[in-house]
Amino acid sequence: MERAIESLRTFGYAIYDAGFSPSEMAALRERFDAVREMVYQQGGGRDRLTRIDEQHTLRAMLAHDASFLELARHPDILAIARQLVGDYIVLNQQNGVINPGNGREYNQGKWHRDLPYQHFVSSRPLAINALFCVDEFTHDNGATLVAPASHKMEAFPSDEFLRQTALQAVAPAGHFIILDAMTFHSGAVNRSPRDRRAVNHVYTIPMIRQQIDLPAVLGADYRKEDSSVRSLLGYGLEVPRSVEEYYLSREQRVQGSRAAM
Repeated sequence: MERAIESLRTFGYAIYDAGFSPSEMAALRERFDAVREMVYQQGGGRDRLTRIDEQHTLRAMLAHDASFLELARHPDILAIARQLVGDYIVLNQQNGVINPGNGREYNQGKWHRDLPYQHFVSSRPLAINALFCVDEFTHDNGATLVAPASHKMEAFPSDEFLRQTALQAVAPAGHFIILDAMTFHSGAVNRSPRDRRAVNHVYTIPMIRQQIDLPAVLGADYRKEDSSVRSLLGYGLEVPRSVEEYYLSREQRVQGSRAAM
């Protein structure tokens, strides 16, 4: 773990073995494909999702299958994120990512940062991206391209810099590709005949708004007995919609503090 943290601080990326067994990986692949079908059905069908360029992204997988909540709570990944970002982190987003086979167009195939429109550097990361490899990441199936140390520069690197220094993050299935969210990266073309599957997680400081309001998706009573899960999922950060809601939130906080005494 310490080597991964050192690599993230220096180069802006690391590859980390999550420790899953072959049987656990087989189960996760089955669950990934099941969620994929649920998303297509609940999202109005694949044709509709294709029209809005969402056919290769499975939003908030943990809302469909609790196995993906456990993936988001992987203890080593949370420890790495907290070491780099701070003790209080929030799961900003969890998305299944499908890089389609046979060289088809892919909406992650452009250089980007995982905090859109934020082009500045800071003394410590504002967010960490942890991409879980459901399938092996290879040169042939479009393993993620990374611009090493680009988390230390505000401006986008030149084409010449990328040609000389960009590398492909080849990784076995069951590993995480971890990035400082300010590291420039891109999906590559998948020339293999099979789709390549992954699950992306972004962990942020609590000041950054979630991509999708997970407490609203999951409901007010979700895992009510587990404060650590609720904190990770963004519960308690909801913005009051009125002065009265603000007063009520203060009352709940005061009552909670008294109960803990």
